[in-house]
Order: sequence, then C-alpha cells, then structure tokens
Amino acid sequence: MYRYLLFDLDGTLTDPKEGITRSVQYALRHYGIDEPDTEKLTPFIGPPLIDSFMHYYGFSRTGAMEAIEVFRERFGTVGIFENAVLEGIPELLEDLKQDGRTLAVASSKPEPYVLQILEKFDLARFFTVVTGSTMEETRAGKDEVITETCLRLGLTGEGSWRREVLMIGDREHDILGARSCGIDSMGVYIGYAGPGELERAGATMIAHTVEEMRSLLLG
Repeated sequence: MYRYLLFDLDGTLTDPKEGITRSVQYALRHYGIDEPDTEKLTPFIGPPLIDSFMHYYGFSRTGAMEAIEVFRERFGTVGIFENAVLEGIPELLEDLKQDGRTLAVASSKPEPYVLQILEKFDLARFFTVVTGSTMEETRAGKDEVITETCLRLGLTGEGSWRREVLMIGDREHDILGARSCGIDSMGVYIGYAGPGELERAGATMIAHTVEEMRSLLLG
C-alpha cells in the first residue's frame, strides 16, 4: 500500500484548459502571434510554462520569462478560476483520507496559484502538504517539486520510505520526475497526455478513469 500519494494538479485534479489556453493566447498576441485555435495550446497544460514557450514558439529563456509575466496578467485575475474539478475527484480524495493515506499536491504551477485554486474549489482540506514552483519559475521541474514535497512530509535520507510514495499525474513529466526521485508513479489518462505518452515515460501503473484510479489505490 502506498501511504503517501502525491497528486499533480492540472489535468489530474482539475481541468484548467480554458484558463491556461486563453491566457497563453493573450501572451502570444502581445508578441504579434495570433493563435485562434486553443486546441493547439493544450500542450501548455502541465509542463513548466518556460519550457513550453521555448519549445513550441521558439522563445529564448529570457523571452519566455517575459512571456510568462504577460501570461500572468490575464491568468492571475481571470484564467486562474476558468477551471473545474474533475468529476469524482473529491469523492476519491475523501475516501483516500478515510483510508488513512497522506495526500499532497506536487505541481509545476506556481505555489500561490495552486493554493488559491485548491481553496476556491474546496480541495485544500484533503491535503497535508501543497507544493508548487516559485513565481520566479525556479523549482519548476517535477523532480524538484517532488523532492520538496517529500521534504515537507518529513521524508528524507535513505530508507524504505520511497516504496511508500506514489506520484499521480497526467503528463510524462510527472512520470519522469517520479523516476528521477526513485518513487513509483501512476499515469492517468483523464487529462492531456497523448496516446502512449505515459507508458513511454515508464509509469508504474496506468489508469484511464477516476474509477480505475480508485480501484488501483483502494482495491
């Protein structure tokens, strides 16, 4: 049994598509880039924004940091709450808590935003620890976020505790981050992973629905 369950936020607990893609649109428009199809911007959901602006639109690192500031002009006031809790997630979290599991959030989204979203949608009460990146986009790599989450849970040094920790997320960086930290992972196809993405990344187990998550975690 996994005693400590670390959940990604975007695409795992909530669906942030509208808020993120419209805020990316807003940022790109600032640089004269018109992208009317928000479906093309869904790859921005999950990974660190700095990586996505650099990878998909060729921004330099400095330029990507500037684009993130423009993104936040809209996201920080409007887009942050253009979001919805995925169906069945509150009930699953409640049952896991009742089963004695320790729940945490490990997200690449800036921590102040993570906390606001969890409070807004009444999810904060389920989690012992909530970890995100910094507003300066440091601690944005999922391995760094997982490491910090474990530290906050008091899980440090060598020992068998790694066998008790499971990272749950919907994108390959969640799975790769878990592997880097020496813990198991559950890849969930309830968010924005492409076909086969989570298997290729090496997920320990796969779930395609919230009910499959429940079955794997609670039996």
